[in-house]
Amino acid sequence: MAEERVDSEIVSEFLLNTCRLRPRLTENAVQAAWRCVIVAKQHPDPDAEAYRIPLLTGSVAEFYIEPMLPHVGDIDVMHYQNNHLAISRGHPPPTQLPDEFHNYVKIYELLDSQLPGYVYLQLRYLMTYCPEDEKYNHVEYYEKAYANYERDEHDYNVTVHGPAVHTVYHDPSLLPMDGVLCVRCLSWPSQAADWSTRHRNYDWPDSATVDRVVNNGCDVVGVAHRQCRQHEWMGTNQWRLSFSRAEIVLINSWTPVQQIVYHMLRVFTKTEQLTDSADNTGTKIFSNYHIKTLTLWSCELKLRNWWTGGLNLVKICVKLLHTLSVWLNDRRCQHYFINNCNLIDNTLSVGMVASQLISIDETYLSLWFVENYIRKCAKLCPDVDTNMNLQNWITAIVNWRLASSLYDAWVANRLALCHIAGYASKCSLTLRSLTCLQNELEKMDESLTVYT
Repeated sequence: MAEERVDSEIVSEFLLNTCRLRPRLTENAVQAAWRCVIVAKQHPDPDAEAYRIPLLTGSVAEFYIEPMLPHVGDIDVMHYQNNHLAISRGHPPPTQLPDEFHNYVKIYELLDSQLPGYVYLQLRYLMTYCPEDEKYNHVEYYEKAYANYERDEHDYNVTVHGPAVHTVYHDPSLLPMDGVLCVRCLSWPSQAADWSTRHRNYDWPDSATVDRVVNNGCDVVGVAHRQCRQHEWMGTNQWRLSFSRAEIVLINSWTPVQQIVYHMLRVFTKTEQLTDSADNTGTKIFSNYHIKTLTLWSCELKLRNWWTGGLNLVKICVKLLHTLSVWLNDRRCQHYFINNCNLIDNTLSVGMVASQLISIDETYLSLWFVENYIRKCAKLCPDVDTNMNLQNWITAIVNWRLASSLYDAWVANRLALCHIAGYASKCSLTLRSLTCLQNELEKMDESLTVYT
């Protein structure tokens, strides 16, 4: 590429024209479906009749765009046991449950800890389904018992990061998996009660989306707050409220521009290793969840025209990174769902990251994307001549991307079908895991059920 001034609008044009809608059937989607099948085959010991119910989260579930560079690094699967359920404190136990639940269910009550967003699970009821009455009956559990969590770290392919068990496979074509054990809560948690009713000036999310989020409830995942992890009891008995279900619904409701901006912020912070920043105890200062929280708040608090006026994605990213710098300096990053929860720990040193973010301007970020993003895309394109000027360089990549869209969709489809056939031939399925596979395949394409 010939030396020339890099224009943020040129970079924005490139991202807008190369981030297309993701096909429903892709190799990653098939891999994710089979991770769900693997989870569904597992039975919590010692109850062979109970099983685990998977939920795809993370990038595979959140993004509906497909950038030129891969943006799915692993497959995130949350899973809960169908014989455990959490309810808000003071709420009566339910008499009806979704069909996926066991006939015998332990009901845990959410007890707030001293830290917002973290709870304890106290066993309060034992429920039994009565077919004659077509409802669950319950008895109170009077002993003071709490749910804790244990993780198996004996497999050398497995490591633990927070609540996630990270599994790497021998086959390099298979994406790693982050499996997160959780307890299902069918109701919206009291700690986030204000979220659904707070005033919103710009009608995002709209009332239908808010209702859908609240009706999905939440989950609790097994991880203690960093201040409590060394405590003998709290270290294995404290759980964190998880809003992954809500985040999937909300991020899927974003406009393509908002999804692309979120992708750009993630790429930049990951490549610059900002999300790897840690203090002297090894605790992360800054994570992708801060980027997600920043973007969620921005979608709610900014006019729609703020995102679309001029369509300068680089300028939007710079403004959001500066906002994040202010948050870090002020040591305040309000949880998107929980009012009194601050995601920036006051004991962590965040000054270096904040200084780095505030120093970024349009010129720097535009050049950064040319060198660290567009240049990588150019290596995928056979029509790029490095002696071209930047505009012609980008035009060649965009034209190639558009011309290859049908072929890429065909390749994705063929690879996905090969993976389905390959997995089906070597994976023994239980009735439950077969049903899980059918459900996941139907989400991609109803015709795929012929493989089951």
